[in-house]
Amino acid sequence: MKLYCIIALSFLFCPGTATAQQEESMTLNLQRAIEIAQENSPEAQAARHTYRAAYWNYRFFQANYLPSVTLTSSPTLNREINKITQPDGTNQFIKQDQLSTDLSLKINQNIWFTGGSLFVKSTTQRIDEFEDNLTAYNTQPLVIGYEQRLFGYNSLKWDRRIEPLRYREARKAYAEALELVASETSTLFFNLATAQTNLDIATYNYASADTLYRYAEGRYNIGTITENEMLQLEINKLTEETNRMNAHIEVEDQMQTFRSFLGINREINLRVIPEDSIPQFEVPLQEALQLAFKNSPDPDTYKRRQLESRSALASAKANAGLKADLYVQFGLSQTGNKFADSYRNPMNQQYASIGISLPILDWGRGKGRVRVARSNVDLVDTQAEQGMKDFELNVCKMVRQFNLQAYRVAVAAKTDRTADRRHDVARRLYILGKSTILDLNAAITEKDTARRNYIIALKTYWSLYYGLRSMTGYDFLRKAEISCTVPKL
Repeated sequence: MKLYCIIALSFLFCPGTATAQQEESMTLNLQRAIEIAQENSPEAQAARHTYRAAYWNYRFFQANYLPSVTLTSSPTLNREINKITQPDGTNQFIKQDQLSTDLSLKINQNIWFTGGSLFVKSTTQRIDEFEDNLTAYNTQPLVIGYEQRLFGYNSLKWDRRIEPLRYREARKAYAEALELVASETSTLFFNLATAQTNLDIATYNYASADTLYRYAEGRYNIGTITENEMLQLEINKLTEETNRMNAHIEVEDQMQTFRSFLGINREINLRVIPEDSIPQFEVPLQEALQLAFKNSPDPDTYKRRQLESRSALASAKANAGLKADLYVQFGLSQTGNKFADSYRNPMNQQYASIGISLPILDWGRGKGRVRVARSNVDLVDTQAEQGMKDFELNVCKMVRQFNLQAYRVAVAAKTDRTADRRHDVARRLYILGKSTILDLNAAITEKDTARRNYIIALKTYWSLYYGLRSMTGYDFLRKAEISCTVPKL
């Protein structure tokens, strides 16, 4: 009954109500607000874009270990006078008029455990001399080769250890981001609920203060109350009128913030309805820790950083010492004035080369890079160890807080009901002249404070719940691991 009175008084005393009724409105509970936020909010969209980028980076990594097929051609037209060395060693300027064309098909396969590359290719070249009207072909029907950096940094081996971990981290981070969106949604949801509660309280209190003031005028006229008490009632009325105007502004501000977070771009009146009942359950601490280590991206993040530091150390060691590049190829080759002749009776060909580089004097630069990289490994290991300890402590802290919060909500709900009854009693006693205005004001303050504390307790409960879900990747209400919808790629 009291709710209907509040709504009726809101229509009566709130300016612009008729206009607001003509505007589009939406009523939301917490679950529906979270669904909208996880679909449309800028934070959720940013998380999806980040995950898409991680997915395509992983696809790029996988492609490095698959065969690649490349078709290349670089035709060249040369019509100019060039300096040409003659057989006797002299140089002459000779006019050249030729077209050189080539076509090459190459299949390449990276070998991850050695860091080398195995390839098979077939090449055809043609030269047209327009001045003498001559044509020549050179073909390599089949060439098999291998190239390898000896004593060097094997990026393929390290990427094979790091990139799957990075992608797994990205998947967990995406699920965590959606749960953090849910947690932030619950915070903003209850911020608006608090503002709307303050408006309801201010509206009710103003109507009550106005009624008491009008009632007191009659009593004052017959001399049953003092002027001081009359003035106090007038101050109460003016104060509640100010509170009501401030509450209107607070509702508009919180509504605008909530609309922006939900990704709602049109002007729409939001009305949130918090559920009075909450699920009664406790989260087992050991189970929460196991799920957190399994589903949170933090352990993968620290492990990836450790692998990356060791990869940098391996690169520094490889660049500081002996370097050698090996290139070998075996195949068939032939030339001819006609295309068919260049494939008859092909000749064997072999080619091998090795390049060696050994730093003799670098003034300690290579050694310095190795020491820096080794120090960074130790630093990252220390940070990872401390980070995992902090992570475990944060999970334990959140579990303990959540397990206590349901009891706090129950206490806040009982306090709210008791304070409401006390206010009703204090109001009746004051009307009957059996209580003072101070007792009434104290009852009003306790009623308002109890109601606000109850909304805050609900806000804390759901913020802790979704924060715990983001850390553990587990829905304890449904007893199932969280499976976020993978965005369309």
